[in-house]
Amino acid sequence: MSALYADRPLKDYLSDAASGAPTPGGGSVSALAAALGVSMASMAANFTVGKKKFAGVEEQCRDILADCEDAKVQLLALVDEDTQAYAEVSKAYGLPRATPEEKAARAEDIQKALRIAMNVPLRAFRICTRLCGTLQELADIANPNLISDVGVAAIIILAGLEGSKLNVEINLKYLKDEAFVAEIRSEINAARADARNTATAVFDSVRKQIGATDV
Repeated sequence: MSALYADRPLKDYLSDAASGAPTPGGGSVSALAAALGVSMASMAANFTVGKKKFAGVEEQCRDILADCEDAKVQLLALVDEDTQAYAEVSKAYGLPRATPEEKAARAEDIQKALRIAMNVPLRAFRICTRLCGTLQELADIANPNLISDVGVAAIIILAGLEGSKLNVEINLKYLKDEAFVAEIRSEINAARADARNTATAVFDSVRKQIGATDV
């Protein structure tokens, strides 16, 4: 798959996202946000591995780092995949519908395209839910000089998760398979609740470690 945005300047992406063009949209932006968040987690892990002071958690931290790096690669790919998936939805809606046969074929293609489009942010959402647990583990062992970056990761990954969930739901709204829709809704609602609790716990832990206070 050729990269649409992954290898282009960030300013191009931001310009296109802010324009009147339909893509990149919220699903792509949510995946990018999550990729930025996990990059902060990777940085905290990289400042922990290889340090004598943290030798006792070296293996654990390397596992966390590998998980974060894998997630970052996947999320970056989803930045482009979401844009491509939306193009397929637009293509399906543009199919002819002059005859009953065309209408039926168009409706079927729209449903197929919506499922594909829904699956992209769903994958991003699932990655984010897993990462919240990874951050909880990292918050307990990371180099304290980088602990604020773990907090930043928690905030941004949670934002990516919430944005991805919205983009799953907007596609679910138009899917006709009620059993499938109910299954996905049940999954994302339960996972969101758990992830929010975990990310909040990580953020609170970070604030405590750095002695943050509310004005």
